Amino acid sequence: MLIDSHCHLDYLQRDGDLDEVLSRARAAGVSPMLTISTKLREFDLVRSIAEAHADVFCSVGVHPHEAESEPETTTDQLVALAAHPKAVGIGETGLDFFYEHSPRDVQETVFRAHIAAARETGLPVIVHTRDAEEETIRILRNEMGKGAFPGLIHCFSGTQFLADAVLELGLYISISGIVTFKKADDLREVVATVPIDRILVETDSPYLAPVPHRGKRNEPAFSAHTARRVADLLGLEIAELEAATTDNFRRLFSKAEF
Repeated sequence: MLIDSHCHLDYLQRDGDLDEVLSRARAAGVSPMLTISTKLREFDLVRSIAEAHADVFCSVGVHPHEAESEPETTTDQLVALAAHPKAVGIGETGLDFFYEHSPRDVQETVFRAHIAAARETGLPVIVHTRDAEEETIRILRNEMGKGAFPGLIHCFSGTQFLADAVLELGLYISISGIVTFKKADDLREVVATVPIDRILVETDSPYLAPVPHRGKRNEPAFSAHTARRVADLLGLEIAELEAATTDNFRRLFSKAEF
């Protein structure tokens, strides 16, 4: 069993072949899958996909790109939506200072609302961070001081500094297909240091397809390529990596029943 801990099945559904995508994932041994919310105004679609498939779960949240268009996102709102049986995580949320599609202060306010929802529900917060390592760590440490919460950095592509900080806070690290890219040597060095009991794999599909599918639309079945690369870096057999990441997913996303 291999779990895609972060994909966007609502984006894939727009291509009209979601059933085939899911069939290919299952045939590749990838199941269950966690489909991620990026806009509350489109959460109904994300939730409906999870409701329609026994091996699909969902999260509820607002991507930092969308923080300005949904600035009134509240903790109470997130907690209420997360009460759905298939909603097992809060996010994705966080800070993106590379594109800055939303003002930094608005991103931070919305990020903190998500963390508060994670603390209240016990569901993990799914953190997106890009070009904002120090600010992300500052907020995570500050919020952890108000009370513990579970979470992970998704699509990790950061530095050893970021990895060490989030691991110290008790959070997990999820690895995407970036780890297979030719110029990702620095990332591979960091991934090799992550404890086996704190690592997950994901696609972030339809983005970031791993080698040998680089440049194509990504989909959950391609998790296998990322998993093999991570297993190599950690000196594990693929079956060991699959078992460990499944255990980690169950521990972190404990509301997901499968």
